[in-house]
Amino acid sequence: MSRLSRSVLLGALLALAPGAALADLRMCNTTGSRVGVAIGYRDGQGWITEGWWNLAPRACETLLRGTLAARFYYVHAVDYDKGGEWTGKSVMCTRNKEFTIRGIEDCLARGYERAGFFEVDTGEQKSWTIQLTDNTGAAPRP
Repeated sequence: MSRLSRSVLLGALLALAPGAALADLRMCNTTGSRVGVAIGYRDGQGWITEGWWNLAPRACETLLRGTLAARFYYVHAVDYDKGGEWTGKSVMCTRNKEFTIRGIEDCLARGYERAGFFEVDTGEQKSWTIQLTDNTGAAPRP
């Protein structure tokens, strides 16, 4: 094996090593249901909400790639199989189909829906994984 081949192989192995964590916001659905997820956060331009990510039962998904832009993220999730939602006290804008919405004010007047989001404090970490469980969120599920 040539020296160049060895260094490429070593680089590939290091990139796949367990300690080589990426800086992302991830969501793991630990429930037995399919779940739809929307998130909200503040970036350099103000509030933004985005959705929907569809998570299979007991699966993880990267919601945002790269170093986190905020300390606090807000989550609203819907259980597609059993019904019910994970909600909270922070009201933000959503829609029924895929969306990216700037601003959280006047949702209805701007043609959007309003939904409650629960707060996730990342502690200013560069990456974070949210575990969505049957007990996640500020409000009980029906």
